[in-house]
Amino acid sequence: MADLQDDLRPTAAADFDEPAALFPDEGIVTAEFYEPVSDPDGAPMTRARAILAAHPVADGYNGLPWALKRLPWYDLEEGESTVDTDVPRLRSGHVGALFWSLRLPEGLDGDRAVGATLEQLDLAKTVVRSCEEGLRPACTAGQVADARNRGRVAVLLGPAGAPALGDSLGILRQLHLLGLRVLTLTGVSWAGDAGLTRFGEEVVREMNRLGVIADLSGASAPTVRRVLSLSRAPVLFSRSAARTLRPHPANLPDDLLAELGAAKGLCLVPLTAEQTGPTVRDVADHLDHIRAVAGAHCVGLSGTYDSGAAHPQELGDTSCYPRLIAELLRRGWDEADVALLTWNNVQRVLRGADFTARAAQQRREASTATISELDT
Repeated sequence: MADLQDDLRPTAAADFDEPAALFPDEGIVTAEFYEPVSDPDGAPMTRARAILAAHPVADGYNGLPWALKRLPWYDLEEGESTVDTDVPRLRSGHVGALFWSLRLPEGLDGDRAVGATLEQLDLAKTVVRSCEEGLRPACTAGQVADARNRGRVAVLLGPAGAPALGDSLGILRQLHLLGLRVLTLTGVSWAGDAGLTRFGEEVVREMNRLGVIADLSGASAPTVRRVLSLSRAPVLFSRSAARTLRPHPANLPDDLLAELGAAKGLCLVPLTAEQTGPTVRDVADHLDHIRAVAGAHCVGLSGTYDSGAAHPQELGDTSCYPRLIAELLRRGWDEADVALLTWNNVQRVLRGADFTARAAQQRREASTATISELDT
């Protein structure tokens, strides 16, 4: 495998406006390996901040671009009280990376969904450009680490809803060129209650070839299981907790959690009162449970800030992550598992998607399949 990796081409740049440029990952410090943090006084909050300084949070879902649409003016670098996310609070919360949701209004499909997604991409890029002292665009694990090393918060684009493709693999490729890195496989005819259709399977293969990560939050169990068996890259659930603890439809039963762990996927637990409960202890219960069922390599964090959701007590905005980590330390989480939770698991999934794409591009050309050819 190492020989194959050495022969692969480099990946696209993090600059959303120059997708064809090359950005070498070599020589970038990725913070992949856990390093113990010294904490003489043992106070949980002190230890939490020390660990997060070394291994910051990679937040799997943030709705800031959509929230900013309603504001006539904002200043994220100085601070913006009308939203949950700004640069000062990201730094206070030790957030090193954000996945920005490209959400769509309910009921949009076809050309309208494609157009609305393009508008969200444009807005997201504009916001990043306006905060160049605090934010930096990223597409790969190396670029995320590079942003962190430069004192910036890395911004990755996605998840976007599957209707954004307009049932076209060509549109998928163009969205990828514009920076899209995560796609939620719900809300379309080819990924429904019965699972993936033939066209849906071709979408997943093309996502693997491009390096677009499959998000399965809200997907049916047949779709989840088919994607887990088909995808050569790790998958994730951008907003799913443990159904055993809270019976929300987007939460995962233990059997799917175990399958996700075996597939080396990632369950990003949302910090929402609806899915995890009203207190920081409830969130910690879900993290404990998923770690026990799926493994420490399978659990991450999804703040869901600026998404319109209500948040648990003590976790009201992006500055609050140290409170959650302190709670986990009180429960006996060791520093290595906290480092996996906050940073390293997301880095692993990004590296896996990148490697799979490089390998797939050596084996196959871009797919020309259409939904009319495969699903009729």
